[in-house]
Amino acid sequence: MERVDIAIVGAGAAGLAAAIFAGEAARGTGCRIVALDGARKLGAKILVSGGGRCNVTNVDVRPEDYWGGPRPVVRNVLRAFDHRRTLEWMETLGVPLKLEPTGKYFPVTDSARTVLEALLRRVGEVGVELRPGARVKDVRRTESGFEIHFADAPPLAARRIVMAMGGLSLPKSGSDGAGLAMARRLGHGIVPTTPALVPLLLGKAPGAGGHFADWSGITIDARLAVREPNGKAREERQGSLLFTHFGISGPAALDLSRHWLRARLETPAGEAGVTLGHPEFANEEAARAWLAVQTREHPTRMAATALQTLWPERLARELAGPGTPLGQLPKAERRRLARELAALPLNVTGGRGYSFAETTAGGVDLREIDYRTMESRKAPGLFLCGEMLDVDGRIGGFNFQWAWASGYLAGRGATASLAG
Repeated sequence: MERVDIAIVGAGAAGLAAAIFAGEAARGTGCRIVALDGARKLGAKILVSGGGRCNVTNVDVRPEDYWGGPRPVVRNVLRAFDHRRTLEWMETLGVPLKLEPTGKYFPVTDSARTVLEALLRRVGEVGVELRPGARVKDVRRTESGFEIHFADAPPLAARRIVMAMGGLSLPKSGSDGAGLAMARRLGHGIVPTTPALVPLLLGKAPGAGGHFADWSGITIDARLAVREPNGKAREERQGSLLFTHFGISGPAALDLSRHWLRARLETPAGEAGVTLGHPEFANEEAARAWLAVQTREHPTRMAATALQTLWPERLARELAGPGTPLGQLPKAERRRLARELAALPLNVTGGRGYSFAETTAGGVDLREIDYRTMESRKAPGLFLCGEMLDVDGRIGGFNFQWAWASGYLAGRGATASLAG
């Protein structure tokens, strides 16, 4: 049986980072490292990220930008390899980055391929052998380490193994959850998964919020909230929102998606709802005050005309209802308008699924990992990184930053454990 010192399973962002840092740490030691991936063409997720531009990191990365595992653990992993080190690292790889007004960093070439090719080139430079098309079917523990079994090749023995097989998002790229099943067989607990950073589906319903299809193509700046049945906001996100023929997309919807999907998973009977509000109105009282000023200053102005100072015409007319001057609006209608300006109920029926999700919420329980090295507390010699872990960040380069940081610790940790 062929034997290696370190096998890295999965050659996406986190796996390539682990391979590079393991190879750098092992230089001159004779350590043999291979990186395995089931895809014949590597880096599919990297190439489609950021609209094909690859949002490498963000100017302000904090633990509060992530959900899932314990925040202190996330904080310690991010501290080990923060966004400043990512900028320096990318420079050494020959990928200078540019900062955009949104706080996102992209390669100056505006091409994700620049990032992928630099990572692959560096993997070769540090002496790590890349094996695309090597689909791993199972990982088993042995007295001397691990045995890796393939779909159509003889097994491989490895003293240490880094698992970077991703979650379930974008299954066409090879992320099908197989790594999570393997981690479970090796003794790990798996936090139930849902798609994250995924467009949301809306269904028709009575009221203005059920007429979303009429607004298809409209982009607005909005405040979205996941609300408990009693109306209390569980999570809120503000940003650009795009209405589509199926529902809503854009940064605000993508960021909110994991919170609604997790609420539905954790309390399926709770029927958590989603509301859309104008950014100027934090609550119904603020909207009511705005309407009072508009009515006092423009009593003959039609309600729809007044609302067009806030929302695009199609949305404003739907909310305003029948053509009535502001000064003649009944109290009940005024209350309805204020309520829907601050929190218009949307009939969210689901997400578009893993095929359209940018990442996965849930995964290997982060409490079962030593954050200093990313080594498993359940199976010594096993290291985990990237999307396999129960950590997911908001849109804007945060999930790539997690991949670089956790890959850095896992690669160096695996090499250091051999020396120890």
